[in-house]
Formats: sequence, structure tokens, C-alpha cells
Amino acid sequence: MTSRSGGIQRGHRSSTARGRISAPPPTLRRSSAGSPKHDAGGRVRVAVRLRPQNQEEMVEDADFADCVELQPELKRLRLRKNNWDFDTYEFDEVLTEFASQKRVYEVVAKPVVESVLEGYNGTVMAYGQTGTGKTHTLGRLGEEDTSARGIMVRSMEDILASISPQTDSISVSYLQLYMETIQDLLDPMNDNIAIVEDPKTGDVSVPGATSVDIRDEHSFMELLRLGEAHRIAANTKLNTESSRSHAILMVQIRKSVVESGAETNNSSHVDKSFKPLVRKGKFVVVDLAGSERVHKSGSEGHVLEEAKSINLSLSALGKCINALAENSTHVPVRDSKLTRLLKDSFGGTARTSLVVTIGPSPRHRGETASTILFGQRAMKVENMLKIKEEFDYKSLSRKLEMQLDAVIAENERRQKTYKDELGRVSIEAQKRITEAERNCIHAFEREKLKYQMEYMDSVKKLEEKLMNGQSEHGHNVSAVKPCNRQMNGSEEVMELKRLLQNETRLRQEAEEEASRFRSQLEQFMHSEDGSVLEIFNLRRMLEDEIDQKRKLEEELAILRSQLLQSTYNSDQMRRGGNGDGFSGLDSLMSQFRNSQLNETGNGQKAPMTTLFEQVGLQKILALLESEDASVRIHAVKVVANLAAEESNQELIMAEGGIGLLSMTAADADDAQTLRMVAGAIANLCGNDKLQKRLRSEGGIKALLGMVRCGHSDVLSQIARGIANFAKCESRASTQGRKTGRSFLIEDGALPWIVQNANNEAAPIRRHIELALCHLAQHEVNAKDMIDGGALWELVRISRDCSREDIRTLAHRSLSASHTFRSEMRRLRIEL
Repeated sequence: MTSRSGGIQRGHRSSTARGRISAPPPTLRRSSAGSPKHDAGGRVRVAVRLRPQNQEEMVEDADFADCVELQPELKRLRLRKNNWDFDTYEFDEVLTEFASQKRVYEVVAKPVVESVLEGYNGTVMAYGQTGTGKTHTLGRLGEEDTSARGIMVRSMEDILASISPQTDSISVSYLQLYMETIQDLLDPMNDNIAIVEDPKTGDVSVPGATSVDIRDEHSFMELLRLGEAHRIAANTKLNTESSRSHAILMVQIRKSVVESGAETNNSSHVDKSFKPLVRKGKFVVVDLAGSERVHKSGSEGHVLEEAKSINLSLSALGKCINALAENSTHVPVRDSKLTRLLKDSFGGTARTSLVVTIGPSPRHRGETASTILFGQRAMKVENMLKIKEEFDYKSLSRKLEMQLDAVIAENERRQKTYKDELGRVSIEAQKRITEAERNCIHAFEREKLKYQMEYMDSVKKLEEKLMNGQSEHGHNVSAVKPCNRQMNGSEEVMELKRLLQNETRLRQEAEEEASRFRSQLEQFMHSEDGSVLEIFNLRRMLEDEIDQKRKLEEELAILRSQLLQSTYNSDQMRRGGNGDGFSGLDSLMSQFRNSQLNETGNGQKAPMTTLFEQVGLQKILALLESEDASVRIHAVKVVANLAAEESNQELIMAEGGIGLLSMTAADADDAQTLRMVAGAIANLCGNDKLQKRLRSEGGIKALLGMVRCGHSDVLSQIARGIANFAKCESRASTQGRKTGRSFLIEDGALPWIVQNANNEAAPIRRHIELALCHLAQHEVNAKDMIDGGALWELVRISRDCSREDIRTLAHRSLSASHTFRSEMRRLRIEL
């Protein structure tokens, strides 16, 4: 096995007759500018499985040696050329006829399933001749014998075992491609499903298919039974139940994961130590219808037509794989709906595993060799694996809401605790203040009463002493000498002085006691001030908590707005690729110069020009406002046919016809009326003289308003009108009669133009491609076209458009614009 850089091994063909093994061709490498860090290369892995001989082959091939010899230990297969020579081929896996279904699943599909669970896209496909066991390998249900279960059932078992029903989801669609028509196997009435391609990412999807949410294995088995019952099969010489359609099982997996981080925000107390992500994986299982040769299968009638359709789609798939294997610049993906559906599987971003099934019979050596060569070419295709994950805003919003509720509850609990504590402290402080005031008053009263009693006693004693002194003085006045009287008077004065000093001392002591009580009262009041300060601190803490709550609410509002913006962008991306399912019709409406409105009395019809001359344009336009719907329809038909004549167009505009047509377009709902209105306006858009007036009177707005109908004929006329307007506008800008941006861009037509530039209907696509080329001819429109995604469509038109003149015009427009060239250099796009 030849090895390459990166550890990728490539299968190749060798010939033992020449005695050498040829070197493999260079591996196809695809680069993607700005790819994420999860991107990785992944070659398509191919396994070959040999079917055992059936009873018919045992009888008819009894005298012949098997054309296939397997060497599974060397992962090699030898295909007999003649009795003495073999061609040798190497594959990623070689499975003998004795390989179990479990072994096949583990080597073919299990690595793909594991990648899908990690967020990648994955494809498992079976290719081979009719009757070689493709459906047995992929779709066997194994209801009676579980060991016979195929890849579909075993894959779903592993997927269901690896997800969480609470946070993850699985949805399944089951389709068949029959006669180049995609049909829903879960809803047979849904038999023409459109393929939608995202113009920005290139992802292919089928939004019209039925999608069923799966929660357990039983519901998935019921879904497979229902799909197999609706799948088309027929009896041929090669297989009694030959599948006549390609079956496609699509499993969409949405899995939530959490990445750890170290980011925290102390100011808001919000935990940001995790990153909730959603990984989206798409698992596709493709059971291709078998290739067959008509002379061997015996197909005839309708079965023959089915075989032709199958072989054409398989041939288109082989061409795409050849182009990818040879590193061709052009891959014909659009040649078949099968190749469009498998665009991501070969040369895309999916991990792809292919199992080719062969039979041992030498009668079918040619088909076996063709199948083996298909597998060899597929091994040369490399895909660029890309993980699909996005930030889970909803999960983060739920977590933040839970945290916010917890913070609010904690704040409310603390607030209640603070209020209770504040009330308790206030009551206790009030009690202490009241008790202190009462004790102070009582002590002051006791001291005051005490000093008053002492003062009264002192006064009474002084009065008694004074009275005793006077009586003694009266009795001894005659006997005592003047000196004695003087002495006694001096003693009384001294005694009075002593009593006065004693009284003064007692009063000072009383004043000191009162001062001491006052200081105690001041200390108590100071301690009360401390209680008030504590209350103030509690209030400030409460205000801080309220401020934090407000900040949390502001942060949650910002996250919610981001969530709404992300949801709006996801919806805009899902709506961006619509319109690919309309069938193509001829874009130009036939100009009925001799169209007839109604029958005359003698059975003859009056020509349109005669009616116009007899009735007059004003009366015909007045009929557009009639309440009778049939009258309005006939009037619209007349105006549409008159608008095809250039000589009538200025007269219609002068009489206010565009305004009446716009009103009719806004009020009408049926596709017939809207088609004729769109055709009339499209004719007027092709007149150089009416550009400004047509736009000012709402002609472009009226065209874009009729997009709501969705009918392919209406959309074809709208596309024709836009192409006519862009062509005339481009001519006016070239001649210097107009400056500034295109009126189409100013009136918002560019998004619809880009959306339908790759429309499946040929007339719509051709007109839109012409309109884009005309808009791109003028530098003033380049910036808006780049912002609107038109650059990618112009590059595609210059490469893939079926008409050479349009391709040349797109290439010339891109080369002539400095803005386009600069952007293409930045994006590394080469013409």
C-alpha cells in the first residue's frame, strides 16, 4: 500500500503480468480561505464486499472458476482477466462473502457515525450491479434475526445511545430519487421536492421533505418499514425485487456540548466558566439503484425507461468523481439531481465511506470490473472536513435566567433579613434610650431631694443656733463686758463662715455628681449614635445589592437582544436559498399583435388594434379599477398586449397606466392576472425613455411585490422585466444619460436577484444572470453587489453558465471593475 504525507493511503491498480504496481496519482487537495481550526482533510474511504454465490450461479458457473479472488489480509482484490493473468486492486477494506453484517458496519459506517456525533457531516453509500447486495448491506431491518441488521439500523442504535433526550434532538427524512424526481417515502403525496442550495455556504438541503423526530429505536424501525413499503421495485432477470430508485436516508443530529473556560466577571457575579455549544451533524445513507445492462436484465416498457434513468444518474455521478479525482476545474454537479444531493459527499466537507458490492460470477465480469474501477476512482477524492458548531444562546440564556432568579431570591432573602435586623436593632436602641432617660431622671430627682433635705437641715440648725445666741445675749447683756460681747460675735461669724463653706462644698459635690451623670448620659447617647451608624451601614449594603441586581438585569437584556439577533440571522440564512423548486417556462410572453378580446354578434372577433381605436386607452385603463374580476382580467390582457407595441408604451405611461397596473398587482391574487401585469410592466421596462418615470411611479416596487405569488410564470415575467430595466439602465449609464447607483439596487431588488441567480427554472435563471451582468458593468454598483453576495454569482456565471455570451459578459464585467478585482484578490478567486 503506497503511503502519502498525512498518513493517507491510496488504492491503485496493478498488473501481475507486468510484474509491477503502478504509483498512485497525486492526491486532490482543496484549500479553503479562512477555514476554521476544526477543518481537516479526509479521503473517501472505499470497501469492497463480495456477495456469495446464489443457487443459479452455482449451477450455471459450475464449470468456470470465479472471476474474483480476495486477499483480505492484504486488503487486495484480484480480478481474473484469463486463465493465467489477473488485475490487482487495493482498497481500504476487503470483505469476503463470509463477512458478518456487524463486521461490515464497524469497518464501513462506524467511523462516519462517530464523526457525525462530533459535529461533522457524514455519508455512507453503496454502489454496485443489480442484485449484488446493496440494500441487504444498508437497509436490512433484521426483525427476525438481529445479526442480519444493516447499516441504517446499527447506525441509529449508536446515535441514540450517544445523545441525551433532554438536550439533544434527532430528525429523520427518507427520500427516493425516481426518474429524476425526488419523492418523499414518508408522504407519497409529496412527490416533487425541490433541492435548495444556500448561495453563501453552498449547503444543499431539501426543506420540503417530511422530517420526523426520533426518540427511540422502535419509532425509527416503524419509519423504515413505512419508507420501504413506498419504495418502487420491479422484477428483472437479475433480481426478483430490483430497486428502481435511489433511496436516501437523511439524519439531522443536534447535540449540545459544554466547553470549559476560565472567564469570570466579579462585578456581576455571573458564572462564565463554560461555553454552551451546539454541534450539528448530518448523516446520509444512500442506497443507490443497481447499474444494469438491458440485454441481461430483460427490462422492457416502463421498466426499461426506469433503467435508462438509473444509468444516466449513475453515469453523472461517475463523471463528477472522475473530475474530482483528476483535479478538474469544472465538476458537472448540476447534470443530475443525484449529484446535486451528493455535492457535499464528494469533494465537499463530509466524511464519506463507500461500499462497492460485487458478485463472483464470471458472466458479469464486465459489470464487476466497472464497479471496481468506480471504487478506485472514488478513493482519489479528498474532502475537507469541517465541524459545524454554533454558540448555544438559548442554553446560556436559560442558565443566566436561573442564575438571575437565584440572585434575586438571595437578594430578597437578604433584604428581608436586613429589614428584620434593622427593626430589631431600632427597637432595642429605643428601649435602651428610654431606660437610660428614665434612670437618669430618677437619679437626678434622688440627688436633688437629698440636697434639698440637707439644705433644709442646715438652715434649721443655723436658725436654732441664731435663736439660742440671741437669748443668751439678752440674759447676759448687763453682766458681760463689751469685750466679751465682741468676742462672742466674732465666734458666731466664724461659725457662720464655717457653715457657709461646708454648704459651698456640698453644693460643689452635688454639681460634680450632676456633671458625672451628664457625662454618663452623653456616653450613652454616643453609643446610640453607633447603633444609628450600624443601621446606616446596613442600608448602604442593601443599596449595593439592589445596584448589583440592576446590573444583572441589564446584562441579561443585552444577552437576550444578542439571542434575538442570532435567531434573526439564522432565519435570514434559511430563507436565503428559496426559489430553486420552480419549474422552468419560457421567459418571454408572446406578443399578440392580433389578439382578440370578445366575440361579436356574428361570431367574428374584433382585432385588438380596432378595439383600441374604437374604445380608447383611457376607457381601457379605467376598466382596471372595475369591481368585476373578469372585466379586470380582460382589461389587463388588453393593456399587456398594447404594451408590447413600442408606439403604445409612452401613451400608456402618459395616461397613468403604470399606477393602475401597480394597483392591480397589489390587489390581485390569481397567477393569471399577475402574470399579465408582470408581462405588461416587463414590456415597459424595455423602453429607454421611460426608465425614470417608470421607477418614480412604482413600477419596480410593483414587480418585486408580485414575487409573493411564487408561480413560475409570474417569476419568469418579473425576471424578464428586471433584465430589461437593467439593460436599458446600463445603456443609459454608458451614454452618460444616467449617473449614480442603479434604481434596482436603490429599490431593494438586489437580494431577490441574488437569491434567484441559480434558479432551477431556465428562463428565470437566464434573465437574472443577464441582469447581474448588466449591473456589474458599472463601478458605482460594485460595492453594493459585493455586500449583497452577487460577486459569487458572477464568478459562477463566468464559469458555469450554459450560454457563452452571458459567460463572456460576466467575465468582462469582473475583469473591468477595479472593486471586483480587489475583492477577488482578497478572497483568492481566480477567473
